[in-house]
Amino acid sequence: MPQVRANGINLEYETFGDKGAPPIVLIMGLGGQLLLWPEEFCHALAAGGHYVVRFDNRDVGLSSKLEQPRRPRLMRAALASMVGLPVKAPYTLDDMAHDTVGLLDALALPRAHLVGVSMGGMIAQIVAAKHAGRVDTLTLIMTTSGNPRLPGPRLELRLRLVRPPVGHDREALVRHSMETWRLIGSPAYPPDEPTLRAKVERSLDRSSYRHGLARQTLAIIASGSRVPLLKRIEAPTLILHGADDPLVPVAAAHDLAHHIPGARIEVVPGMGHDLPPALLPRFAERILRHARR
Repeated sequence: MPQVRANGINLEYETFGDKGAPPIVLIMGLGGQLLLWPEEFCHALAAGGHYVVRFDNRDVGLSSKLEQPRRPRLMRAALASMVGLPVKAPYTLDDMAHDTVGLLDALALPRAHLVGVSMGGMIAQIVAAKHAGRVDTLTLIMTTSGNPRLPGPRLELRLRLVRPPVGHDREALVRHSMETWRLIGSPAYPPDEPTLRAKVERSLDRSSYRHGLARQTLAIIASGSRVPLLKRIEAPTLILHGADDPLVPVAAAHDLAHHIPGARIEVVPGMGHDLPPALLPRFAERILRHARR
C-alpha cells in the first residue's frame, strides 16, 4: 500500500474506485487499522460511484509511530480528567484531525464525504467544525461528542481499556483482543469463533503496537468535550448508532443529534460497538444515499 506525507508524518492508505469520482474518506477508531473497514464495504461504496480512501491513523498500523520510552499513565489521566484537571498528551484529536486534512491535501482532494467510526467520528467532528470547506457530508458511526454529562461504559469496560493484556506472546494478545471484541460487540450479530480469530490475527500480523493504542486513548482523554464545536458543523450529518452499544451508550447519538444543526439519526437495534458483516450493506446504502443528498 502507498504512503503520503501529511502534517509532518507518514500515513499509510488504500483507495478503491475511480479517482475522478466524489471521494469518501473513512476514519477508523481507537487502535483500529484500516483493515477494520472491510473490503466488501469499501467496494460497495466505490460501486455506488465514489473514490474511497481508508487509512491508518498515526500510531497504528503502518503509519508513523511516535516513539517514546514510557507508556502513558492512562489511569492517572482518566482520574485527572474526571475532576476537571488538565491532561498532558503527546498529541490530541485536533492533531489527528490535521492529519486527515493533510491526507486530503496530499491526495489533492479539495473536499470529501467523511465517515468516522468511534474515535474516527470524534476526529471527523473536528474536521467538519474547523475545516467546513473540506467536508461535503458527515457520517458519524457509534461515536460521541465527549460531553462529560453522558453515561459512559461499565466499569468493567473502562478498566479493560486502560489495562494491558496479561502476557505478551502472540496467543495471549489474540485471546485478549477476542475477549474485548466479545465484550463490546453486537449482541444480535455475534461473530463465530473462526471469523473473529481471523480478524484479530490479520490485524496483529500486520502491526501490533500497544503504546500507540495507549497514546490514542490519552489523546481522547486530553481532548475533552467537543460540544462547543458542534454548532459550527455545516455539513449534512448522518448519525448511525447501535441501540445496544456497551462502550458508547446510545445516549451519545442523541446528544450529537441535539447539538449538530439538522443532523439525522438512525439507531440500529441489536448493534453494539462494532461493524457486523450483516449490517454492512445497510450502512453502505445509508451512506450513499446521504452523499447523494
